[in-house]
Amino acid sequence: MKFGLWTEYGAMNSKPIFEAFAEGCRQEGHELVYNNLDTDVAVIWSLLWNGRMAQNKRVWDHFQYNDKPVIVLEVGGIKRGTTWKMGVNGINAGGYFGPKGHDNTRAKELGLKLKPWVHNNDGPIVICCQHPKSHQWRDQPALAPWVTDIIENIRYYSGRDIIIRPHPRYPLDSIEYEWKNVYRQLPQHVQGSYDDFDFDPTNAWAVISWNSNPGPQSVIQGIPAFVGPESLAKPVANTNLQHIETPITPDREQWLNDYAHTEWTVEEIATGFPLKRLTSKI
Repeated sequence: MKFGLWTEYGAMNSKPIFEAFAEGCRQEGHELVYNNLDTDVAVIWSLLWNGRMAQNKRVWDHFQYNDKPVIVLEVGGIKRGTTWKMGVNGINAGGYFGPKGHDNTRAKELGLKLKPWVHNNDGPIVICCQHPKSHQWRDQPALAPWVTDIIENIRYYSGRDIIIRPHPRYPLDSIEYEWKNVYRQLPQHVQGSYDDFDFDPTNAWAVISWNSNPGPQSVIQGIPAFVGPESLAKPVANTNLQHIETPITPDREQWLNDYAHTEWTVEEIATGFPLKRLTSKI
């Protein structure tokens, strides 16, 4: 199979992951080219059509139009800066990460542990925003109207404090003053990291996240999440704000075991094993 790696449009931290992927391709006996549309499979960095990655949309659209697969590499959410997402045609539930039904071996290796579900009766509802230039936000409204709609829906069912948490790289208009008990929390860069930002949901009543990392992070911490249809947390999360005061708290063991197989270390990617898991779809 012929893989085309679009390293030209990768983020600043993508080089070692592309190199590991290339080695994994060689280990599996595949052909490699770079920045070339004439391939069976495209390999791009992220679905954020912004900055260095903006040109990836042209590659994505070309392969989607021709019904050819795209493997997307991206920063992980399990161990940011250590594990990396690797999915076919997506990096959330819209993508394919390989077979499911795993045991807990890999979850244990990654140190993933589920905290018991908790109901912080005095806790706020946290709205986590996303970058609107991401493919993950497609078909959604502008960010400020989306947040406004979420707040208004919450207020039908709950009088709790609400915290708006903007995406660290996309500003949000000052809209919190329109309601009582609605506040803003600015993400803080984690010192010494490349692109990690603080997020601690443990004191929240619930977390609202369309389909980004706060969804899975919250349910692992035992905090109910409200998510969109393509969130990786959807199997163990809520989708209807009518239930904001009575969120479901399902069993998460199998979900966690499978979630542990959506991200890989550089060393693992270089073996070709994560790629081999995807070849049934490509």
